[in-house]
Amino acid sequence: MSKIVTKQRVLDLVYVLSGALVLAISINAILLPNQIVAGGANGISIIINHLFGYSVSTVLYIINIPLLVLCFVLLGKEVGMKTIVGSMIYPFFVGITENMPVLTNNPLLAGIFGGIVTGLGLGLVFKGNASTGGTAIISQIVTKYLKIPIGVAVSVVDGFVILGALIAFDVEIVLYSLICLFVIGRVIDLVQVSFDRSKNVLIISDKSKEIQTMILEELDRGVTAIPVKGGYSQGQQEMLMCVIPEKEFLELRERVLAIDPHGFVVAMAASEVMGKGFSLGR
Repeated sequence: MSKIVTKQRVLDLVYVLSGALVLAISINAILLPNQIVAGGANGISIIINHLFGYSVSTVLYIINIPLLVLCFVLLGKEVGMKTIVGSMIYPFFVGITENMPVLTNNPLLAGIFGGIVTGLGLGLVFKGNASTGGTAIISQIVTKYLKIPIGVAVSVVDGFVILGALIAFDVEIVLYSLICLFVIGRVIDLVQVSFDRSKNVLIISDKSKEIQTMILEELDRGVTAIPVKGGYSQGQQEMLMCVIPEKEFLELRERVLAIDPHGFVVAMAASEVMGKGFSLGR
């Protein structure tokens, strides 16, 4: 058990470090040169950089250190320890990547691709069960003490940051920033559920025993038999449920129909699957 825990902690650290580096590249190569303010501490640091000329990494440290103390006090030691690595290493990476070449000077492309790269970085950090601190801490505090859903809290906090961008930038930049914020959310979701998509397949057939044997022995996948009652016929039947990688669905469908051409097959997307053969080793 201790080996598994240690391995998971190392993997979490790798996710956090790689995610923080990707975020740093995003802000220096895409967001900052195009003044895209996609909420959060990133957005605040870009606004202050534009208004007063302070380096982004310095502003991030100034924001993160007091918020980190607040995190330990109001959210507890466990949350604080998970946040401290990301919130301290991220500004460091921003500092050492300051001279990166600019990838684009087109604000629309910056909004789209900045959102993709930033979402990838944040998704990796979240996958490591951590955060980069900043306004995420404020959102967590608001959620805990005001009983507001975390998604709403994040939207409100980031919304105020983007509105604050109107002090420094014109409306067009703010609109590009909103595009970026939308893309970030979609990419984070994609990274969280990973790129290995699965399907939850439901099968109703008079030959369920044969199909069950085929799934277990030929496809080497698990299957669950669920007693069901037909709504029209009122007859008792057996429904099979099987979760498989998306790439194996066509083979499963063809094999089921080969056994029973009149079989009823329903496939649904399974956004996150944990267990043997999926997230755990087979």
